[in-house]
Amino acid sequence: MRDTSLLQLALGIMPPWSVTRSDFDAAARRLDIQIDFATGSRFACPACGAPDCPAHDTDQMTWRHLNFFQHQAYLHARVPRVRCTKCGVKKVSVPWARPDSGFTLLFEALLMSLVSAMPVNAVARLAGEQDTRLWRVIHHYVERARARADLSGVTRVAIDETAARRGHNYITLFVDIDKARVVYATEGKDAATVAAFADDLAAHRGDPDAIAEVCIDMSPGFIKGVADSLPKAAVTFDKFHAVKEAVDQVRRTERKVHKLLAGTRYIWLRNPANLSDRQRAILDSLPLRYLKTGRAYQIRLAFQELYEQPTTKDGEAFLKRWYFWATHSRLPPIVEAAHTVKRHWDGILRWFDSRIANGLIEGINSLVQAAKAKARGYRSIRNLKAIVYLLTGKLDLELPV
Repeated sequence: MRDTSLLQLALGIMPPWSVTRSDFDAAARRLDIQIDFATGSRFACPACGAPDCPAHDTDQMTWRHLNFFQHQAYLHARVPRVRCTKCGVKKVSVPWARPDSGFTLLFEALLMSLVSAMPVNAVARLAGEQDTRLWRVIHHYVERARARADLSGVTRVAIDETAARRGHNYITLFVDIDKARVVYATEGKDAATVAAFADDLAAHRGDPDAIAEVCIDMSPGFIKGVADSLPKAAVTFDKFHAVKEAVDQVRRTERKVHKLLAGTRYIWLRNPANLSDRQRAILDSLPLRYLKTGRAYQIRLAFQELYEQPTTKDGEAFLKRWYFWATHSRLPPIVEAAHTVKRHWDGILRWFDSRIANGLIEGINSLVQAAKAKARGYRSIRNLKAIVYLLTGKLDLELPV
């Protein structure tokens, strides 16, 4: 079998296309494959599909293909522009690549598989390509998949922000609780993000009025956004954010007096079961009985017992007792946190009916931040959002196989 026939079979090239030549350069570690069409061949119009359109002229094009063993492979072809009686002169689409791409479909499928598991810069180095070319591929497939997404079944949503870069730069994630997927990501963390989500939901066959449950933290922006844009949604306030910040405020104030609290910030933000051996040892060595931070920590841990109560009635009775303790703690940040709890009383107790919390979105945030750390950040919000959708959106990319 001739090399051209073998390559034609391997590439799946069908008439009127055929492999006419191959050039292998071992020193350059490169294989170049020439594809052409026979004189007089006719093509379908890419605009209206009319058959038997004659070639008007051709444009020489090149595409990067899957490696031939360890050697880079490239396809070259004269791509015709056809003359259609209806549409005029139009360039045909080749079966091995999408329009305006310098890669074949199979090479793009490989790239998309790799960027799902590795930082884009690392994939670019592995492929020997500029990362900007890879980002164009990523945006094409992610945006095309999002355009096809059907959000008509979304009725329960968790909302939270995640850091986009250092400083006060955030994107807000909207998670479909029932399918554990990010359905929308947008820059910012205010009421406008919820309005943008409602618009995007409607554009993807969803209905903002169908959102029955929303889980958020106590951010005034999110509260206003849900009230304005998701009017039928019952709000459950996230149990993971209710009192943590108050404990850290107590620690920061007390650290000025007790230097032994230096370097202990993350101990107070975690539950005892989640502490490392070193953190556990530090916590055990502290005189908790005499530290205001220790008392604040115990109040925070006690608050979490709310979610162990069997019924709404039991939960409300427990919360009343906790509220009395917290407001009489003589720790101003804890007292303020208790007043915040009081202002959001119904949304906190709503958990006993909805049983939803942002633990899911916290896990998604961890995935996003881990990917961002591996990549050492992203150049733009658009790039970060694309990676969020790629890793956590459960999109159907419809990649060729």
